[in-house]
Amino acid sequence: MSAMLEAVTHVLAADPTPGAAASTVPAPTSGAPSELANKVNVVLGILAWAGTAAGVCGVLITGAMMAISVKRGESSEHMSRLGMVLGGCVLVSTAGPLVTFVFK
Repeated sequence: MSAMLEAVTHVLAADPTPGAAASTVPAPTSGAPSELANKVNVVLGILAWAGTAAGVCGVLITGAMMAISVKRGESSEHMSRLGMVLGGCVLVSTAGPLVTFVFK
């Protein structure tokens, strides 16, 4: 049992066992593989574009609803809706820099 523990200790400590070839602990690279990084960048680019398009559509729809309700003489809370849409636009546009600031 002690011989097995000693062998495991040598392997885990990256100390070559006597009479065997030198064993090394693999050191992973810090970055993602380039194939994976390219695919992730494409997906993130599509999501950023979709978020921007949704924000523009939200502002246009809110503006149209405001114009229709003013013409009808109705009172509605379109400013709060516009604030929510603009808040979403700010989150979409600052997502990348915000994550970079937090994790770097």
